[in-house]
Amino acid sequence: MGLNETPSGERVHIGFFGRRNAGKSSLVNAVTGQELAVVSDTRGTTTDPVSKAMELLPIGPVVIIDTPGFDDEGALGELRVRKTRQILNKSDVAVLVADCTEGLKDCDRELIEIFRQKEIPWLLVWNKCDLRPEHPEAKENEIYVSATEKIEIEALKEKIAAIGKTEENKLMLVGDLMHPGDMAVLVIPIDKAAPKGRLILPQQQVIRDILEAEGAAVCVKEYELRETLEKFKEPPAIVITDSQVFAKVSADVPKTIPLTSFSILMARHKGLLDTAVRGIAAVEDLKDGDTVLIAEGCTHHRQCDDIGSVKIPRWLKNYTGKKLNIELCSGREFPEDLSKYALIIHCGGCMLNEREVRYRMKCAVDQDVPITNYGIAIAYMQGILKRSVSMFPYLAEELQESEK
Repeated sequence: MGLNETPSGERVHIGFFGRRNAGKSSLVNAVTGQELAVVSDTRGTTTDPVSKAMELLPIGPVVIIDTPGFDDEGALGELRVRKTRQILNKSDVAVLVADCTEGLKDCDRELIEIFRQKEIPWLLVWNKCDLRPEHPEAKENEIYVSATEKIEIEALKEKIAAIGKTEENKLMLVGDLMHPGDMAVLVIPIDKAAPKGRLILPQQQVIRDILEAEGAAVCVKEYELRETLEKFKEPPAIVITDSQVFAKVSADVPKTIPLTSFSILMARHKGLLDTAVRGIAAVEDLKDGDTVLIAEGCTHHRQCDDIGSVKIPRWLKNYTGKKLNIELCSGREFPEDLSKYALIIHCGGCMLNEREVRYRMKCAVDQDVPITNYGIAIAYMQGILKRSVSMFPYLAEELQESEK
């Protein structure tokens, strides 16, 4: 992925839902102008969610998701419906496709209730209007279209865009913590676990955010940091590090210079930071036999010293001195029942959109399971959490109060 491409986690996710043979796939193809989904008269042709990242005017960068029929049957059908429910957790906009010649069915009504429960902006699209020229007047959140005849497709795009607008003042990663002309130093380890020939996504995004804030970014490896800082006439406005080298970087950066990590900035960007800071206190209550879930939003080839499966479990066991059970989940899989876990430690969530991160956080909070994130956990176990969130005064004050 290039620096100019919008990451999937920053795109508006538009899910197309409905029962089998309502014309979801045909409508997805009509909206995208591409043969994205396989179309057939056979019910249940779409067996797995199909996603496409693209530019969709007038809304901008989006991810279009075609889902299996919500009325699918049998063992495989149940699995497809479960996958559809997972897509709901990350949908910023839900498009319910119904056959206007047949009206709403029970599964359609069930989907509408889920949209309301999850507070997902939704639109009811009556497809196949060419087969029913005389139809009732559309309500405010409805529209009559024909995917095959391309009737009202542009109007549908406009309606999707209207309910899919995101807040223009969404928190930056770091740009709002800097002034024009400020310099940030980014500490980026280059080791066997680092991707070959590229930076990881949070590093790319932070660099882009700094440039958009009219600042400057200097990238160094952890062993070059001290010498680099000594060369500056003026100290940088902030140092941002990979969490894996937090301890060394904290020792090398003067206390007068703000210090945080890519993971902590990502937690704030995705809406997890406050809950993550409060959740880390649960580390002190862990007991022998407790189960901790390490959750990652992406799937990748795990190296021998992988951060999620090796380093964090090792640091956690060393810090607590307890015999803990560690479970891992990655990608789109996230347990619905979290009751067995004493703590959840989540990655930065760069590959997940904000809605899905907040959904996972809400699942944990609703089930009274503490949740934190990689950067917060590492900073806490290395005794530098208060320093790593000092640029957020309300959090620093909250930590101060909790220590009294």
